[in-house]
Amino acid sequence: MEETPVRKTEHGIPECMLIIDDDEINRGILDNIFSPFYTIEEAENGKIGLEKLLARTEDYSAVLLDVMMPVMDGMEVLRHLKERQLLDKIPVFLITAEASVDTMREAYQMGVMDVISKPVVPFVVQRRVNSVVELFRARKRLGNVVERQQSELLLQAQKINELNQGMLETLSAAIEFRDVESGEHVRRIHDITSYLLLHTPLGEGFDEEEIEQIALASIMHDVGKIAIPDAILNKPGRLTPEEFEIMKTHTIEGAHLLERIPQLRENGAYHYAYDIARHHHERWDGRGYPDGLKGDEITIWAQVVSLADVYDALSSKRVYKDAFTRERVVAMIKNGECGVFNPRLLECFFTVEKDLAVMYEKEA
Repeated sequence: MEETPVRKTEHGIPECMLIIDDDEINRGILDNIFSPFYTIEEAENGKIGLEKLLARTEDYSAVLLDVMMPVMDGMEVLRHLKERQLLDKIPVFLITAEASVDTMREAYQMGVMDVISKPVVPFVVQRRVNSVVELFRARKRLGNVVERQQSELLLQAQKINELNQGMLETLSAAIEFRDVESGEHVRRIHDITSYLLLHTPLGEGFDEEEIEQIALASIMHDVGKIAIPDAILNKPGRLTPEEFEIMKTHTIEGAHLLERIPQLRENGAYHYAYDIARHHHERWDGRGYPDGLKGDEITIWAQVVSLADVYDALSSKRVYKDAFTRERVVAMIKNGECGVFNPRLLECFFTVEKDLAVMYEKEA
C-alpha cells in the first residue's frame, strides 16, 4: 500500500526536508524518494547545511546528513547541532557508506535518530524517516497542547491571585470608611514595610515575591477595627482603660476575620496577614498584646509592621492629636516611649528613616 503524503503541517505549511550531501547523484536519489512528502532543500557540504539550519530552524521537519563531505563533515554538523540543543527539535538521519561502529556510536550518543547505510533501499529509508518525522510531529502537537493548558492554568491562577488580592484591598478599604486615618495609613504601612525589607538587612532570606506578599499582608494589620464601635474608634481624645481594652481586641478580631475567609487561604500573603493582624502590637520586652510574645517569638515581619505602624501613627495627624515633628518621632521611638523594639530592627530602621520621612514631607 502506498504511503499517504505528509507534505503539509496542521497549519497547511509545506513540510521541508534538508538533504546535506556532497554527491549530487545521492542528493538526487533522496530527492526522488522524499519529494512526494516534503519540499526538498539541498546543501552540498556541512557548512552550507548548518548555515541553513541555524537561519531557519523552525522550517525543517527532517535532515538527511552525509558523513564524508568537504569543508565540514556530517559529524561536525552533529556536534554543532548538539551544542545548540537542536537535535531534540529536528530529527536528523545519518545516511552514509562509512557506518563504522565508532561513527554509529558517536552519532547515536549525540542524538541522531537513525544511521542508514548506503546504498539506500527506497521503501525502507522512506518508512524509517517518515515514521520518525510523524512521531516528532505528534510530540510537537502534544507539547503545544500541554503548553496551551499550562498557559490557561497560569492565567487562572493569576486571576485567582488577583481576586484574592482584591479581597485584601477591599477589606482594608472597609476600614477606611470607618476610620478616617486608615486609608492613607495602610498605604504608607505597605510602602514602609516594603522599603525596610528591600533596603536593609531585615529582608535577608526573603525573595522579592515574599517581600511583596508581606507588604500586601501589612495592609491588613488593622482589619479587626471593623469590630470596634465607632464611639471608640473615632473618639477625639484619650481612651479610658475600659475603652482601650476594647480597642486592643482588634488584633484578635482581625485574625479571626481573616481565618473565616477560606478563599483567602489560597493567597500567599494569608500566612503573613494572619500573623501581622494578631501580633503587630506585641513588643520586644513582652509587654505588648494580645499574647505577650517577646523577643524572637515575634516574627520579623510582624516586628517590621509594628514599627512601621508606630512610626506612621506618630508622624501623622489623628483625631486625638496633631502630627509630631520628625525629630520628636525619632526621639520617641529611640527612647522607647512607644514600647520596646528589637535593637537590630531599630538599627536598620534608623539607617533609612530619612528616606521614609520624605513621604510625610510631601503631604505636609
